[in-house]
Amino acid sequence: MASHRLLAILLLVLATVYAHWFRDDAHRTAAMLFFVAPPVLMALGAWLASRQAVFWSGVFGLGWFCHGVMIAWSHPEARLHAWMVLVLAIAIILAGSWPGLRNKLGRTPR
Repeated sequence: MASHRLLAILLLVLATVYAHWFRDDAHRTAAMLFFVAPPVLMALGAWLASRQAVFWSGVFGLGWFCHGVMIAWSHPEARLHAWMVLVLAIAIILAGSWPGLRNKLGRTPR
């Protein structure tokens, strides 16, 4: 259950990073709907321990990771935001996967 709460917090931090990143963009509304709304909605679901929200946050985390790599590689002026997205995406994937990993790799009873 603690991993769900951590996941929700990480998703809200990611949404904050994206909101700050696109605050002066000409297409701010579209950017907010595409980059900020999904992590906020998934954070709400993760906080309420929705298995679907946890699953989809991991799936979206892969996309956020790829987006961060692409931006870090091609846009030096946005490298700081891209690296923050990269680190958060990895943390989101791990936080969403932690309960399953703990069950899979945990000690087996003798």
